[in-house]
Amino acid sequence: MKETLFKVLRRGEKEVGAEPPKHVRGKSIGLIIDGPNILRKEFGIKLEDIVEALERIGKIRVAKVVLNQYAPQGLIEAVVNQGLEPIIVAGDTDVRIAIEAMELIYNSDVEVIALATRDADFLPLINEAKRRGKETIAIGVEPGFSVALQNAADYVIRMEGKGEERANNF
Repeated sequence: MKETLFKVLRRGEKEVGAEPPKHVRGKSIGLIIDGPNILRKEFGIKLEDIVEALERIGKIRVAKVVLNQYAPQGLIEAVVNQGLEPIIVAGDTDVRIAIEAMELIYNSDVEVIALATRDADFLPLINEAKRRGKETIAIGVEPGFSVALQNAADYVIRMEGKGEERANNF
């Protein structure tokens, strides 16, 4: 399995040796977050933690969170307050995530595609981004973070869910 770029720990904690490689730092990033898959109460993942993790790598130029029509108003407000663009979809979000990711892949101002999801269905997006010369980051959380997605991406960021034990990080 690919070495993790770094793990995101609880706010304020630092991981030793957790700096991204020099050739990656400072690049422009396009971020797509699979809201129903990542922003679940049982994971306790915060938007600001995802943003903070990526800002250690480069500058986020485009950041979108795809949500379904059942997303609570508080979550939509949190997305907006973080400076991210909420996209509300009636029904399944996967097609819209694919469309947004393809727009980033063909955006010449974006050098790195970051996809926050646990879903192996997005493996073709990672592969297409790499074919088009983009570097890729898979951001996810256990349980269910696709091993195939992690292996296909250039870099992996494993978020620590609130249910995970601290010992799993070392």
